[in-house]
Amino acid sequence: MKKELPISPKLSNADLLPDKEQKWGWYSIFAFWMSDVHSVGGYVFAASLFALGLNGIQVFISLLVGISIVLVFANLMGKPGQKAGVPFPVVARMSFGVFGANIPAVIRGLIAVVWYGIQTFLASSSFIILLLYFFPSMESLADSSFVGLSYLGWVGFIAMWILQGIVFMFGMDMIRKVIDWSGPAIYIAMFALCVYMIDAAGWDNISFNLSSKNLDGWDAGIQMFVAAALVAGYFAGPTLNFSDFSRYCGSYQKLKLGNILGLPLNFIVFSAFSVIIVSASIPVFGEMITDPVETVKRLDSGLITVLGALTFIFATVGINIVANFVAPAFDFSNVSPQKISFKAGGFIAAFGSVLLTPWNLFNNPEMIHYTVDVLAAMIGPLYGIIIVDYYLVKKGKIDIPSLYTESEQGLYWYKKGINMKSVYALAVASIVSIVATFMIHALSNYALFIGGIVAAVVYRYLMAPETAYALQMKLAESEA
Repeated sequence: MKKELPISPKLSNADLLPDKEQKWGWYSIFAFWMSDVHSVGGYVFAASLFALGLNGIQVFISLLVGISIVLVFANLMGKPGQKAGVPFPVVARMSFGVFGANIPAVIRGLIAVVWYGIQTFLASSSFIILLLYFFPSMESLADSSFVGLSYLGWVGFIAMWILQGIVFMFGMDMIRKVIDWSGPAIYIAMFALCVYMIDAAGWDNISFNLSSKNLDGWDAGIQMFVAAALVAGYFAGPTLNFSDFSRYCGSYQKLKLGNILGLPLNFIVFSAFSVIIVSASIPVFGEMITDPVETVKRLDSGLITVLGALTFIFATVGINIVANFVAPAFDFSNVSPQKISFKAGGFIAAFGSVLLTPWNLFNNPEMIHYTVDVLAAMIGPLYGIIIVDYYLVKKGKIDIPSLYTESEQGLYWYKKGINMKSVYALAVASIVSIVATFMIHALSNYALFIGGIVAAVVYRYLMAPETAYALQMKLAESEA
């Protein structure tokens, strides 16, 4: 009989242990991606691709190629979490060691904190539209400010902060219900807004070519490649920690079906709605407006204004909870499981996002660029290390007891709980990725892929001597 490995309290709590029920079906995964796609940022992002000089067909192809890349990585990153029923930081223990996994967990958690604050601030802009529509006198609160944000802005920000906190307090079941319903509701509202804008502009005035320049041949090909890379980069964060959600899915087949419906199909439809509305803004308002909140603010119809504001509130809250609340909740809980629960980890991120004063960060694009890009440069290497480790080194095998033990007999103990080879691969690839981001302009859009490939190659090389691992796994299975 295989010797039982003791579970360490430093590595486990109720939130980090394997989910036994796994009651999510394909629809919940599909709804997860709807919540991730349907956002103010996603709306602006889709329309912004035309600024590269591409026409409608070229943008469509770029979107399809980019989101197909995301689909491949979502399937790859989601499989170990679904198989073992464990979240991302626990999956990372296989490659980084049971304690070394705190490195990728903290990296992902910090990125989420930055974007949690920014997304909450964006959602508050839509909420303020509703406030002023029903209570116009509150506009006087905009005359005074505190720490760079008007009193009216504080009202909106705190309201959105509390709303998200209430949803999060009820746990993953409530989050699942919110994303199950918010995605379809947003589609209904987007369809209504789309119809209204088409009616106001006239279909003949709708154009799928929003660029002031037209590229063809090699130049168009390069920009399409850039656009596809931007799409992949846009979803890099939530795809990295996709195991936080795939762990709840009942089967890998259901997971893949939800991914197909939620990524290529859903993303293309939402992007089409976004581009139509942006295009219609030109004849309706006399200028192209890529910010949907500004579009809603200018509408004459009170019903559409309210509906549009509610849509972007739910859209932004949805992506924030999915991408930037759940991730740090598990990540920070992984650092000290007995002291930090899932909920405590989430609220650490929430309070940290306020201290960052995200409105000041959002209004300083250069600061966002340096803060986020340095952290994001490490995401690609994490992909490379975790994927190579699970599929090539571990051959898709997971020894679940070893994920939660400090015993030196555990397969993921390495040396003092840390696999230094993964740390070395992460350091080398991160440096290369940061250099590509900030010093070689032509490569800046491909830092995610450069970091991932470098990390994958370096890690595979460093782990080559670990040939005894496969034999050890076979022995573990035979003795179980």
